Amino acid sequence: MIVAKDVKQLDEALHEARLKNKTIGLVPTMGALHQGHLSLMEQAKKTCDILVVSIFVNPTQFGPGEDFESYPRQLEVDSKLAAEANCDVLFCPAEEVMYPDGPTQLVHVRQGADVLCGARRPGHFDGVATVVLKLLSLVGPHKAFFGQKDAQQLAIIKQLTKEFFLPVSIIGCPTVREEDGLAKSSRNVYLTPQERAMAPTLYNALQSAAQSGERQLKKLVSMVENELSILPIGSIDYVEAYEYPSLKSVDYVEGTVILAVAYQFSKARLIDHILIEFTNRNRGEA
Repeated sequence: MIVAKDVKQLDEALHEARLKNKTIGLVPTMGALHQGHLSLMEQAKKTCDILVVSIFVNPTQFGPGEDFESYPRQLEVDSKLAAEANCDVLFCPAEEVMYPDGPTQLVHVRQGADVLCGARRPGHFDGVATVVLKLLSLVGPHKAFFGQKDAQQLAIIKQLTKEFFLPVSIIGCPTVREEDGLAKSSRNVYLTPQERAMAPTLYNALQSAAQSGERQLKKLVSMVENELSILPIGSIDYVEAYEYPSLKSVDYVEGTVILAVAYQFSKARLIDHILIEFTNRNRGEA
């Protein structure tokens, strides 16, 4: 595995692969790698000749008072995990590499960023879109792999590549969960033992609503809110439902809906969602 810390090293690492027209797959991460990230790498290795994994804690997607400074950083451990996943190139740039003149230019996301997490984290998806655009430009992958766990992010990135005519396929990969249903996340380490025991209720509530067959989105939201309201700890940040992937607000839909939740524990804000496909038969998907 080649470790590249700047643009020159990255170009040198990918030079031969580019000359030979090998397919390059990119898995962008902020580190603190877990099984969810490793599943993205596994999928990339199956369909691409070269796997590039980036590790960069992106400051422009964190707002005031968020956990940028305390976000888990474990490059030595992550490097070992990436190598074990047969990563070919690990790109781990410093902030001055990604923002050499500071964040003087940012992508502004106008559609899909004013709902769900975007409504509560102003500017968050501007930062996400900006760093993803930079990574795609630097690596030049044929495919880039993202987890469906961050479904809003996935929809926005797909639109980003469409709007800017980027020659890359964005691949959404299924959410990886613990045995009890909790979506794997780098922020799960912030949970206390009591909070960890309660956390699977988020996914259970989403599943119950999805399996109800209800088509009115307000009623789906109420079902989830009612189930979460009885938790003795933490508080609901939001429960919302939208048409997907447009993220448009509708009352009643024929098609696919995202039913999503964010829940605030003492130090961990967890997000989860389920996609419900309203066809002749209702089917919930994580």
